[in-house]
Amino acid sequence: MNDGPASTRTAVIRGAGDAADLIDTLKRLNGRTNWIWFLALAGLFLDAYSNAALGAGLSPMVKELGLSPTQVGVLTAMAPAIAIVSNPFGGWLAARIGRVKPLLLTKVVFAAGALITAAGSDFQTVFAGRALVGVAYGIDFAVAMALLAEYTPASLKGRLNFWQGVWYTATTTNLLLTLLFYKSGVGAGIWRWSVGSAAAFAVVLLALQLAFLVESPTWLASKGRLREAAANLRRMYGLAAQEGPPLTAAAGESPRQVGLGDAAVLFRRPYLPRTVLSTAISLTQAMQYFAVGWYLPVISLELFGKEFEKATLGSMAFNAVGIVGGCLSAYAGRRLGLRVSSMAGYAVVFVALLVMGATFKELPVGLAALLPVLFIFFHSAGPGPNGKSIAALSYRSDIRTLGTGVTGMLGSLGSVAGLYLFPQLQAGLGVGASLMVLSVVPLAGLLTCLAIRWDPTRVAVNLEEEAVGLPSRQPVSA
Repeated sequence: MNDGPASTRTAVIRGAGDAADLIDTLKRLNGRTNWIWFLALAGLFLDAYSNAALGAGLSPMVKELGLSPTQVGVLTAMAPAIAIVSNPFGGWLAARIGRVKPLLLTKVVFAAGALITAAGSDFQTVFAGRALVGVAYGIDFAVAMALLAEYTPASLKGRLNFWQGVWYTATTTNLLLTLLFYKSGVGAGIWRWSVGSAAAFAVVLLALQLAFLVESPTWLASKGRLREAAANLRRMYGLAAQEGPPLTAAAGESPRQVGLGDAAVLFRRPYLPRTVLSTAISLTQAMQYFAVGWYLPVISLELFGKEFEKATLGSMAFNAVGIVGGCLSAYAGRRLGLRVSSMAGYAVVFVALLVMGATFKELPVGLAALLPVLFIFFHSAGPGPNGKSIAALSYRSDIRTLGTGVTGMLGSLGSVAGLYLFPQLQAGLGVGASLMVLSVVPLAGLLTCLAIRWDPTRVAVNLEEEAVGLPSRQPVSA
């Protein structure tokens, strides 16, 4: 790459490392680039909205369709359960055909799944619709995080954590719309409106992403498509870039296609510690979030009453705390690093769970409500977003989506564990004792962060250079 500022000299793109280096020269993103960045992030809004849509109207749906407790459990955990398979599949697909095409495909699947669910008159139909949502959710999350990482300059890596604030915003938006549907008098069919509204979001987002998303220049360069990579660097960032001679490929030689078998490289050095850290954080944060999710409605009902409207407002209040924490997680990730901010979050969540369990039903309701507020805030500001962000920032472009897919798969396993295993524990031991047992989960996450010191926001290394064996730069002190 030519010396000097990228804005005044033309950069020659010879491989993925040159594309990544050129993007890393940026200290901020301009208006158009920010719009594209947030448009990619908007897919995660749809992921969260679709997951929340069923829960917001779950009680009316159970009554209307006459569902058994087992059927309710299956539907509740359907999306994360299907994502166990669709996460790594999405990673493999994006490694082969690019980032944008799978993202567009998922919006079509989202819309179809939402419409089938909303039109369902029995368990089987709703099951089929939720299965499609699970497929789209798993693919979209794995690919979107990778694309965002490749869009983002090194100095702005912490902003990937904004996805957590978007998640809680989407959940709150769905609760608000559900409340508006309730006030409009739709009756028992309120769940159909809640679920069906996700299809409208999917169609709008499909149109916008189709019109404006730009394929990752780094991925294009890793595939030897240097002319397209240079064109997209000019189109998205306004950077002066042109195609150069390939660094490694012989004349006429095509880059090797990445397959699922290449996922084995994630478990070899230098990637093994990164994979263990990102998957451990994803697994433990999902377990603690979805397990405690069974306890939060109890507090909400005690605080705001058992009427649908008041309970919904209570849930919105708790989610508002998550919005604040999720948005601050980007700041915490930038100032403390993703690993240290995870440790701080785990430590507070560990203490909060112990105190919640030891004092359950003994504290005044107002004071007891502060404990889950602390839980939500430090979860969303700390480990909640960090597992997926670490994965997206820890691998070279040709295997990045495989890394985010594997991390997402284990995160989905944690979600299923939280939704299924801990309610059983709660039934056997009671809420207080089960919360104290659950405190082992953030403790395990904290110990993992202490043992593995990798933090992609605290090293200055061109991940693309690792692919060709070039020397890495020295770590920057935290």
